[in-house]
Amino acid sequence: MASLEVHQKKYQLFRNDALSTGTSEPTRIGACFEACFHLIEACAALQRLHINKHQLVREVLEQSPAVIGEGTEVVWQAFQELENQIRPGQLYGGAINGERLQRALELLARIEAVCLPILRKAEKK
Repeated sequence: MASLEVHQKKYQLFRNDALSTGTSEPTRIGACFEACFHLIEACAALQRLHINKHQLVREVLEQSPAVIGEGTEVVWQAFQELENQIRPGQLYGGAINGERLQRALELLARIEAVCLPILRKAEKK
């Protein structure tokens, strides 16, 4: 199981890639997805949980509401939109779309708005 520190480091690395204007839109969208996954995993690690597969994010968050708390639905809905509606067409399909990148960045920011305060609060303990 990866540690909290590993998930935080991976979140930051992927976030940097997502924000880098020197990489392609599909690569940046993939990095948004990975950054979100590792940020959610970092919150799960605080509860000694490991999601392990991106397909399990919703299930784990709903079964363990202490991971995210009141923001659970916001996080899994944003993650699922990124996972199921944006990422596949941009990474695997024929689409290259700056609007989809913009939406992926918005979803990253939405998930950060919920998860980062949880991690900051845990750091203060």
